[in-house]
Amino acid sequence: MSFGTKVGIASGALVLLLGAGMGWILSRAEKYPAGLDWKGFDSYWTVESESPDYQVGFVGEGVEIDSPKGLTMWYNKPVEAPCVIEYDARVMLEREGDRLSDLNCFWMASDPAAEDIFARSAERGGKFANCATLQLYYVGYGGNYNSTTRFRRYNGMPDPALLQEYTDPEHLLEANHWYHIRLVCSDGRTEYWIDGERLFAYDDPDPLTRGWFGFRTTLSRTQFKGFKISPYHPTN
Repeated sequence: MSFGTKVGIASGALVLLLGAGMGWILSRAEKYPAGLDWKGFDSYWTVESESPDYQVGFVGEGVEIDSPKGLTMWYNKPVEAPCVIEYDARVMLEREGDRLSDLNCFWMASDPAAEDIFARSAERGGKFANCATLQLYYVGYGGNYNSTTRFRRYNGMPDPALLQEYTDPEHLLEANHWYHIRLVCSDGRTEYWIDGERLFAYDDPDPLTRGWFGFRTTLSRTQFKGFKISPYHPTN
């Protein structure tokens, strides 16, 4: 795990935060605070970065991640199905060094070799290839320099299978566009929705029903807001 700089804008003042949060055991009655502000970030999120030079900034109701290499921003509380995970996100392309790529996410992630997703964080070191040791669902939206959008199911072994892929422009990233992303887990099925379109749906013969959520990106500047987790109902 690497420790970068966390920079927030609050009432015109510059705020620096240090440290990282820890995980909790989840009870079904608990709420899930978003924690995407300078006051709550370290309580609800843990950054696992390949580089120590990442930056986390806070503006308005959201967070901005500037990642010079691979980075996962884990939500510290595990989640149990049936549930819905929602958030808004965009990849910035405004200044020198910005790159339009990799609006990615992990969900229902767990480590077959440990009770806690954070136990082997240092071994993974923020490197994407090292995440193959986990069990999880993964979507890489606009990956590979915005040339692919892919869905995989990791089983803790190397080279997780590619289950579905898009390469058409309609399913790749648009610069600075706020996307609404919705992840559904219920009755052995997981779905990935973006801007109201269901891109991926998978009926898992061995479903992942408990695990952690993580924003995933690399070599990009990405903003997130509106994060929430709620119980799944057929009407939502």
